[in-house]
Amino acid sequence: MITTALQLQAMESSVNQIPLQDIQAQAPRSRFLSNVVYKVRDNLVFRSTIWAELNGAMGDLGTYIPIVLALTLSVDLNLGTTLIFTGIYNILTGAIYGVPMPVQPMKSIAAVAISNSAEFGVPEIMAAGICTGGILLLLGVTGLMQLVYKLIPLPVVRGIQLSQGLSFAMTAVKYIRKVQDFSKSKSGGDRHWLGVDGLVLAIVCACFVIVVNGAGEEGSEREGDVINLDGRERSKRRGPRQIVASLPSAFMVFLLGVILAFIRRPGVVRGFKFGPSSIEVVKISKHAWKEGFIKGTIPQLPLSVLNSVIAVCKLSSDLFPGKDFSASSVSVSVAMMNMVGCWFGAMPCCHGAGGLAGQYKFGGRSGGCVALLGAAKMLLGLVLGSSLVMVLKQFPVGVLGVLLLFAGIELALASRDMNTKEESFVMLICAAVSLVGSSAALGFVCGIIAHLLLHLRNWQKEQPCPAV
Repeated sequence: MITTALQLQAMESSVNQIPLQDIQAQAPRSRFLSNVVYKVRDNLVFRSTIWAELNGAMGDLGTYIPIVLALTLSVDLNLGTTLIFTGIYNILTGAIYGVPMPVQPMKSIAAVAISNSAEFGVPEIMAAGICTGGILLLLGVTGLMQLVYKLIPLPVVRGIQLSQGLSFAMTAVKYIRKVQDFSKSKSGGDRHWLGVDGLVLAIVCACFVIVVNGAGEEGSEREGDVINLDGRERSKRRGPRQIVASLPSAFMVFLLGVILAFIRRPGVVRGFKFGPSSIEVVKISKHAWKEGFIKGTIPQLPLSVLNSVIAVCKLSSDLFPGKDFSASSVSVSVAMMNMVGCWFGAMPCCHGAGGLAGQYKFGGRSGGCVALLGAAKMLLGLVLGSSLVMVLKQFPVGVLGVLLLFAGIELALASRDMNTKEESFVMLICAAVSLVGSSAALGFVCGIIAHLLLHLRNWQKEQPCPAV
């Protein structure tokens, strides 16, 4: 008893010796950490069924695989390192944003590298990604990106989305109709009707997706589902139509492509080298910095600002009401991906409205959707490394075209909310110039000019005539 009393007295005296301000400082810190853990856990919880979320994860592969494969074949990009880093990006963005935020290749930088691989190699690609990330970080930290987001008129944003969606769709049709040489970024002759990568296969896959998914959903509630109070979907009694609609169409199409890849070349398994690729810091010379900035960063920056930040923020608020992300946050997210991964040879990445639309189209509703995709990428990168390229080379390109086609159409459909002829006029000018001129920046400038001229014209009409 005496010992217990002395122990209690010692504990009380030690507690009394802790300063009050230290106790007050620890309480907010513990609440902050618990709030962060709760937020991350909530963002990664599936908002739909696991099959729907897994299906949604496939919606971005129609863009990701062709560009990564082309860079691996043409400039010897380290595929294993790219898979590991992009997998980490997917998991982190899913945990932070709680929506299927995509991780896509920077398309302008990739296009320059593929078309001019002799002079624009891995050091130049990484320099371009780091420079682009540095500028986006500056725009995000200073708040300039958020200001730009607020000032850009909605019809101009819709024009960018429409042009990108149609561009994806046209590329998808080219994948389906023509034989592709990704190492040179060129199309060959017409694709044969029959075969494991024939037109018939692509048409059947497209029809299957349409039968299962239809034209897309108008809201978060699917036919045959009801919404719980916690926001998750629970299934009620379903008929044959609802059962068909619940099939993971994109996942099934992608799985079919994997099976056909092994059928086309069964001996590909013997070429697997287990274990991750070696990760090394890329040596970037002064010449590479110069070439990367001039040929890569300058054409990529407008596309990153408009499609990877502005359009993504707008589309996420449309698809997920209440999930309004600041343009500054998304800009910093893109910047950090490239200012870290590019030093180790990972492909320059960004977010993209097309990937978000594609993943939503096929059922992605939470951050857990892209976290699943990220975990798969990391596993493949750690187990097979760059030897996975042998399977990707045999993957049916027509099947990738089908996935990309529906992602592009879903993005283009976001522009259907233009209510007046003037808004549609500005949107179509922006989209047409972007497509024909192959430049989102040029389309953006023309759209802004058209918007200002229309406002000036309306302002002049509203002015009272001077008295005679």
